Amino acid sequence: MKSVLPIKALIVFDAVMKHHSLTLAASELHVTPGAVGQQIQKLEDWVGVPLFIRTVRQLRPTAEALKYWASIKPALARIQQASDQLRLSHVNEVWLSMPPTLAAKWFAPRMEGFLAQCPGTSLHLSADTALIDFDRDRVDLAIRYFDGHDPSLDVALLYSDEARLYCSPEYARKLRLKTPEDLVRATLLHTTLQPHWQAWFHQFSQLTDKQIAAIPGQQHFDQSILAIETARHGQGVVLSSAILTETEIRDGTLCEPLKLPLSVGKGYYVIHAKGADLRPAAAMLKSWLLSLRMKESR
Repeated sequence: MKSVLPIKALIVFDAVMKHHSLTLAASELHVTPGAVGQQIQKLEDWVGVPLFIRTVRQLRPTAEALKYWASIKPALARIQQASDQLRLSHVNEVWLSMPPTLAAKWFAPRMEGFLAQCPGTSLHLSADTALIDFDRDRVDLAIRYFDGHDPSLDVALLYSDEARLYCSPEYARKLRLKTPEDLVRATLLHTTLQPHWQAWFHQFSQLTDKQIAAIPGQQHFDQSILAIETARHGQGVVLSSAILTETEIRDGTLCEPLKLPLSVGKGYYVIHAKGADLRPAAAMLKSWLLSLRMKESR
């Protein structure tokens, strides 16, 4: 009679493969490295082949281990996801992920509105630039900046986007920014979210590529919030989204000296896995987010 597959050993094997370390796997699983080693040995005995080449300071997976892990990893992720969904199906909690600048500049001022409408809900907010994998990550909903096309996702538009030009009022006065060509005197602040200066100049100015490249002191930021803050302090001109600068426009620390918005073909979308059965708190959060779109577009 065939022995029963050691399920616990599979979980330990998955952790070791992820971390390439018995010690790190043990830390994740809250057991000792010795216990991890015992489970790996148990799995090796069951499958009948060695899964790791052991040296004094290194644990290296065999070719069989790599192939085996690639085969079982999706199933383990599905088991974890299904178990989490069942365990948390009636818990009044929701996990939301979005880009850091959107979380700080747009969501944070509105968060109280959701919690007031849905009292007792525990909201877990993750601000991350990494793309969400709903099969792997503990996330119910995400807000993602992209073109809205992904057949694996349920996608609902929150805000369509344009690249708009912002700087402090003092900076606009000092540089006498009246036309796009006046920006040859400015410091251009580039961001990874809105890398559209070239396209903006091509559409709205008479400057050549050589003249654009020759604009001195161009600065580059991987986080939009840093570029917005730099512009707010009068140190340059940034292309950004209206959704990220509304507070500064309202309090007068930023202005839009040239009202020449560039269509970028992207926007902020509320997303979750296609066909996912959202838990009640997640469904309420999605509905509330989309109601903001309707309310604030009036």
